Amino acid sequence: MLHKTKGIALKTTSYSESSIVAHVFTEAFGMQAFLINGAKKPKAKISANLFQPLHPLDMVVYHKDAGGLQRIQEVRQLPLLHEIPFDMRKSAVAMFINEILYKVLRQQSADPFLFHFIVQAILWFDTTPTGLANFHLIFLVRLSRFLGFLPLQHTTQSFPYFDLLDGVFCHNLPAHSHVLQEPHTSIFQQLLKTSFEDSQQVRMLKTERKYLLEKVLEFYKLHTENFGSVHSLYIFEEIFQ
Repeated sequence: MLHKTKGIALKTTSYSESSIVAHVFTEAFGMQAFLINGAKKPKAKISANLFQPLHPLDMVVYHKDAGGLQRIQEVRQLPLLHEIPFDMRKSAVAMFINEILYKVLRQQSADPFLFHFIVQAILWFDTTPTGLANFHLIFLVRLSRFLGFLPLQHTTQSFPYFDLLDGVFCHNLPAHSHVLQEPHTSIFQQLLKTSFEDSQQVRMLKTERKYLLEKVLEFYKLHTENFGSVHSLYIFEEIFQ
């Protein structure tokens, strides 16, 4: 049966000499894998280039409830991204975010609220010219809410430690190494309360930003099965040194 849905392109893998499998997080069906025959050919009806990482898609698809590889009848990039594909720094952030999303959404069912959060974050990042240094941190922190392990926000009390394993702020140092301590705990609490629009108001040094990213990724690894290594992290850090 044919269905209209929106999607977010995350990954493509080769299926044959001329065909690909496109992994797309869709609004209607969650994560789906689409077999696209002839996508690598010069005059392909559906070109592999349409599935550039993080591009929002408008799609007409054939959907089988039994799962497996699905099919696409029509697809177009909508809305178009104007900065991310051509700005080296934005491209590096997008590649990093894209890899994280593919890791955490591999088994994700339909979640319209999660879908719209991701799309709106992508579009905001694409069109905003400055104040983007903390975008990736705030994105990951806010994404964790949809994944079910966002820590509770304590607005009236200050805690010196954040237990990454249990996902809670605490007064006593946990008896393991998965922990945030001051001054990083306070910065992390600020990130929890900050919108994308106000992200530049969270002040930190480059070394603090790098350390916090390492800890946020550790947080994800502890709460996401088979999270593994983030291969795009090296390129991301090289560009932002």
